[in-house]
Amino acid sequence: MKEHKFDFNSFIGGWYIPKKICNDLIKLFNFHKDSNNVYKGEISKDEKLISNKSIKDSFELPIDSNLKEDVIKDYRNELQKVLELYLKKYPKCNEVNHFNIISTYNIQYYKPGGGYKIWHNERSNKFYGNRHLVFMTYLNDVEDGGTMFYHQKITCPAKKGLTLIWPTDWTHTHKGQISKKHEKYIITGWYNFI
Repeated sequence: MKEHKFDFNSFIGGWYIPKKICNDLIKLFNFHKDSNNVYKGEISKDEKLISNKSIKDSFELPIDSNLKEDVIKDYRNELQKVLELYLKKYPKCNEVNHFNIISTYNIQYYKPGGGYKIWHNERSNKFYGNRHLVFMTYLNDVEDGGTMFYHQKITCPAKKGLTLIWPTDWTHTHKGQISKKHEKYIITGWYNFI
């Protein structure tokens, strides 16, 4: 599996999964896009979920962690390979209680100008305290639509198939690089402690 090299001390890992899986995940999203399954992106604020396009402007298809649809099984198999490479690179990350994908995760679609526009991390309140790692796969190429990591001073490019894993904490504060011209698809979620 091809690696996208990041500085070792960034604790960000990236490897490429097959592009066909990315295409199939986009098809899955588009199949559902006009249904009640797709909702506007929300953020957690003051123990509530709110929709605020000036902070997060997206459409999201939730994926149940137990879904057995073929494209999801294929994605999860590739994601497992990426996780194993990440744990090989950062073995101390695995010296913790058992963790897995146990909550709903999302295929997200951003229209041009959309994105997660503010700095944030993935474990910012008590409701997200059992999150250990984040995963995210870019489902299409977006030349100006990657992910910016604040402390690492890294802007990761949005390259189709590139699958990232990183820690959930404030050390990995990040936000989307907003493309004014291009749409963007990702799939993202968390490994939670069991």
